[in-house]
Amino acid sequence: MKPAAMTVAGVMSGTSADGVDVAIIRIEPSRGARPKLALVAHEGFPYPPVLRKAVLEAMNAARTSTAELAQLNWRLGLEYAHAVRKTVEKHKASVDLIGCHGQTLYHRATTAMYAGQRFACTWQAGEAAVIAQQLGVPVASNFRPADMVAGGQGAPLVPLLDYVMFANAKRGRVLQNIGGIANLTAIPAGAGAADAVAFDTGPGNMIIDALAVKLFDRNFDRNGAIAARGMVLADVVEAELRDPYFALKPPRTAGREQFGREFADRFLKACRRLSKRPEDALATATALTAESISRSYARFIRAKMQGGPIDYIVSGGGARNATLMAMLSSRLESLGCELATSEGFGMPAEAKEAAAFALLAWMTWHRLPGNVPAATGAKRAVVLGQVTYA
Repeated sequence: MKPAAMTVAGVMSGTSADGVDVAIIRIEPSRGARPKLALVAHEGFPYPPVLRKAVLEAMNAARTSTAELAQLNWRLGLEYAHAVRKTVEKHKASVDLIGCHGQTLYHRATTAMYAGQRFACTWQAGEAAVIAQQLGVPVASNFRPADMVAGGQGAPLVPLLDYVMFANAKRGRVLQNIGGIANLTAIPAGAGAADAVAFDTGPGNMIIDALAVKLFDRNFDRNGAIAARGMVLADVVEAELRDPYFALKPPRTAGREQFGREFADRFLKACRRLSKRPEDALATATALTAESISRSYARFIRAKMQGGPIDYIVSGGGARNATLMAMLSSRLESLGCELATSEGFGMPAEAKEAAAFALLAWMTWHRLPGNVPAATGAKRAVVLGQVTYA
């Protein structure tokens, strides 16, 4: 199928489980290797509290029911349809296609035995048929499995957008997303998509948010204001960075399986052994995110960037956390990086991941590979996802 210009709505709900981001993108084929992208509109919608509670309880749950999971799958489809409809109506837009990542409930990138067979697996909830029928627009969804069957980890999938939007002939660029999990894409100056390196650096907002709920009854630490009042417990940070995950070489992925509620509970206990001040625990969680990002860059990326100026471009909810950004700045600038947010490059911080799934949907629609094997570890490039027609 010859690629055609389309207006695509990308829908993303990440591991923070705080809500839904919608980005409407105009995508046009070009003579070069990269299509042209233009942001039309974007909006964010917090989950209703009762839905967020259901999502968090289902993630990596030790015990639940098929009825609960089936109902959550359909309820999320309704939520995604509502978010797209509201965005389209507000901006008087029209979309040809929707790309929906879904809500990850379980992701195991490594193989394990189950019922006599060894395999990796993933599950993103959010019924695509509900979205397609509610809006009368076809939906591309379920992007991760094809990469995993091809030997990849099913993540990260944002590197294609990072390359299309941000690759530069003269400047190396690192695209750092900080959602529930933090992930980066590194693109040396003049590099092609196959030269990009991408992986999850570790926890992003996940532990910060968990402690904000537990200690302050808030869904997140707005602007990092609470952490700014605390003292970083350096011994806790160093101890946690000895977790085997941080020594893994890319490609690697992480989720609530590694840094979910169990990790947060252990982390808080470690903090309380040194300080009873809740602000100190939140400051230490923020420092863990900053330190794991900067050490990931120093250990796995810095030598690949070929010297010269490096733009370190942050997106995701973490870009709004002033305390976290200050910690990152102090660490990364000493490594030769110039810290910025994606707004300065034409993409609002909250919109980038949603935009990525708009692009992936466009690729799927035209039967074009959407994964970057160098990032996911797949043996080959493959067409991602499946299309549900309206």
